[in-house]
Amino acid sequence: MVEAESNNTGMPVLYIPHGGGPCFFVDIGMGDAWDGLGAWLKNLSLALPRKPKSMLVISAHWEETEVTVNNAADPGLLYDYYGFPAESYEIKYEAAGSPELAARVRSLLTRANIESRFTDARGLDHGIFIPLKLVYPDADIPIVQVSLKRGLDPSQHIELGTALAPLRNEGVLIIGSGMSYHNLRRFNGSGTKASEAFDDWLNFAVCHEDPAQRAVLLKDWEKAPSAREAHPREEHLMPLMVAAGAAPLEFGRRIYSDHVMDMAISAFQFG
Repeated sequence: MVEAESNNTGMPVLYIPHGGGPCFFVDIGMGDAWDGLGAWLKNLSLALPRKPKSMLVISAHWEETEVTVNNAADPGLLYDYYGFPAESYEIKYEAAGSPELAARVRSLLTRANIESRFTDARGLDHGIFIPLKLVYPDADIPIVQVSLKRGLDPSQHIELGTALAPLRNEGVLIIGSGMSYHNLRRFNGSGTKASEAFDDWLNFAVCHEDPAQRAVLLKDWEKAPSAREAHPREEHLMPLMVAAGAAPLEFGRRIYSDHVMDMAISAFQFG
């Protein structure tokens, strides 16, 4: 286990909602539902202390049996959404990869006794290129994607984040990309109260004054009010676990809160 260190000068860590498919760039029949989130993402970089040298992103849309690190120099894009207009599959985001950062990631994982492997055969999925096209539209920051671990154990993902924490002092912005509420069957107003109950609990847990207690609460997230109503399957919550783990001694705070199609949605920052 890697010993946690305080981080007062490094990059913060983010957990952001990435929206629904290509919602910020293509009319997907939801009117202006995603406009507020899109406007917030466009201004997110202005709230960061400096431009990162590179980004390490954990998306809800990639799971492997062991933690997998994309080490492609030119990863390209994976259009992993279905049933949208043709222009959805022509969106471009030509960010480079970073084999050097990927190698550094694996060395940190090995140090923490976390088994991992490389791949150069997978593009960046929409949980990455869709929000980052708004945050850093010039695509001039190298990106390395790390997978979730199949089984979606919250403790393992918090430990994954802790292993990656030293990257923050190396100019790397760590981003967990998911959704704080992700029950697609209830994005019609029928789940509003449940989404608000879970969102209130999530804000309490993430912003707890004791980061150690925060980890305890997040590991037991299924005990939260309306937990399984908010996340019938928890892949969109696991990137938050990684983000929290990457700031084991620092406070979390909510940096975005809104209702999208009447569902409460939040984003958080650590450090």
